[in-house]
Amino acid sequence: MNYMKKMFGLLALSMVTMAFMHSKKMIPIQEEEGIRFKHISLAEAKAQAKKNEQYIFIDAYTSWCGPCKKMAATSFKNAEVGALYNEKFVNLKIDVEQDADGPELAKTYKVRAYPTLLVIDSEGKLIKSILGFQSEDRLIAFANSVE
Repeated sequence: MNYMKKMFGLLALSMVTMAFMHSKKMIPIQEEEGIRFKHISLAEAKAQAKKNEQYIFIDAYTSWCGPCKKMAATSFKNAEVGALYNEKFVNLKIDVEQDADGPELAKTYKVRAYPTLLVIDSEGKLIKSILGFQSEDRLIAFANSVE
């Protein structure tokens, strides 16, 4: 029984130590590769884009869309795509059927098929859009075509 108490104590101490080291940035936290989509409203994204002088990239998708799921699992996870999009855009994924901003976004930008990828400015003006599944190379070309 004494052995179990010691082991539990060591385990608890190591967990506290690891938490402290993470909080002090002593242990690097592995960041996920690919596009980092923000979980914020479109209004918040517009404010952030204005502040940072960026455009907003929007993946307008639905939960039942096969090509949308494939892009989420492949193209959006690519490290090169992520580096470019994370630097250049405020990135959003908006389910046009279920998210609060979804129906209005679909109406405003005439989203009729999925995925529809949009780039808008901080005022909401459409800069560029593309429809359908996009490979890593096509996503990079799309981002680079936005001035």
